[in-house]
Amino acid sequence: MGDMSQFTVTGRFNSRDGYAAFEPAIDADTADVAREHAYSRLGSQHGLTQIKLDEGTH
Repeated sequence: MGDMSQFTVTGRFNSRDGYAAFEPAIDADTADVAREHAYSRLGSQHGLTQIKLDEGTH
């Protein structure tokens, strides 16, 4: 593995109080890996599937 870069993944998800924004900073090799880690973390914390996450920018 090479040096990891830090990526910020932004987007929103539908919570019971309406849409909630997210913007975690993730250390990863690529932007795609960072996005998957962010989605996985959000899904486990909030009981969401990736389909319920609105993709933002990375």
